[in-house]
Amino acid sequence: MKPVVALVGRPNVGKSTLFNRLIGERLAIVDDTPGTTRDRLVAEAEWNGRAFHVVDTGGIDPAHGGKTPLSIGSADFIKEIREQALMAVRDADAILFIVDGETGVTEPDREVAEILRRTQKKVGETYQPPILIVANKCESVQRRDMATQFYELGLGDPFPISAVHGTDTGDLLDALVMSFPEQPVDEEDDSVKIAIVGKPNAGKSSLLNKLAGEERAIVSPIAGTTRDSIDTHFDFNGVAVTLIDTAGIRRRGKIEQGVEQYSVLRAFKSIERADVVLLVIDAVEGISSQDAHIAGFVLEASKSVVVLVNKWDAVEKDTYTMNTFTDKIREELNFMAYVPLLFISAKNGQRVEQVLPMALRVQEERLARLATSQINQILMKAQDEHPAPSHAGRSLKMYYGTQVRSNPPTFMIYVNDPKLAHFSYRRFLENRIREEHGFLGTPIRLVLKGRKEK
Repeated sequence: MKPVVALVGRPNVGKSTLFNRLIGERLAIVDDTPGTTRDRLVAEAEWNGRAFHVVDTGGIDPAHGGKTPLSIGSADFIKEIREQALMAVRDADAILFIVDGETGVTEPDREVAEILRRTQKKVGETYQPPILIVANKCESVQRRDMATQFYELGLGDPFPISAVHGTDTGDLLDALVMSFPEQPVDEEDDSVKIAIVGKPNAGKSSLLNKLAGEERAIVSPIAGTTRDSIDTHFDFNGVAVTLIDTAGIRRRGKIEQGVEQYSVLRAFKSIERADVVLLVIDAVEGISSQDAHIAGFVLEASKSVVVLVNKWDAVEKDTYTMNTFTDKIREELNFMAYVPLLFISAKNGQRVEQVLPMALRVQEERLARLATSQINQILMKAQDEHPAPSHAGRSLKMYYGTQVRSNPPTFMIYVNDPKLAHFSYRRFLENRIREEHGFLGTPIRLVLKGRKEK
């Protein structure tokens, strides 16, 4: 697992700007209005060959719901700070506490620092995530010299930077990467890891309880009950299985600050840990853009998928209902035409007995290998049937291909010039490979490598 770095601090200190600087893209909206970052963003960054996840959070705001101002010492404000700080300390491998080098130390900064210190002491004895204090907006020499005032917060040496210009962010990243815990040696675990993901209240916990055969997770009609990722280990027909139940993933703009922000991060981390993902869709609400967003994340992580349309018992049906649902889901998930669909009810057990056999079948497809001779027959037939369109007088020529790995299936195809392979032709080749061997529920990778013509 890649280390997780959480950006914490009061509003408008430049967390989103630093987030964009660290990941090298403008994913977070940057605005001078406090509270612009309404939800949490997660992206991957890399420094000195060490990859890590960066979490951008909404600022800790002394205004309750943006309406009634609260005093710094009020119970509601302290609770809000404590929730965010506690989740950051518990779930992150390192914390960047961002302060404003222009305004200097403020009372909210002191409150955040105190809570970070207290919560850090309460987290397990084996590892305490380091807290690096980052004095942002230090564009001038004078401001960098004034950053020494942040020693008052008792969190060690402050790092004066300018997130806008990138000044001295290299020194900060050097210290950050050095602070990461050593990457543990993974214990040998041959179980098939199956993550259950989806929007809140789609029925994930009920499904886990049915699959595991006991009440392992709390089941509640209140959306967002499951805060943590829960692993359930058991044997299914002689196969070791690990079910990973996660907190629901809400639509952007609907993620509450504090506990739920970090539970979303756990869901993303659970997808990375999984071999097969069960994407649970609420049949009553129908497939939404957020379901497609989650599916896209699963695809980016190159995980295998089974789509489960849950609460099927609660849908009024006629002869065409299932076909209509299927067409709609296929339309919304057109980038995943290979995924199997099951219409289930976790509540009454309808078709739940088909879920694990389907997931294990998908896992077998994920590990499948094709012989090199078989692959080359597919490529020759595809090229004869539909030659690649020419570009600037040149046509793509495929010499030979081979499967270089499984999990997920990855094919190396040697060609005269990879740039001549249009996206649509790559999709055509993928479809031809799937016609030969379905790779049910599993993404496949095509890597085109240039080779000079003899």
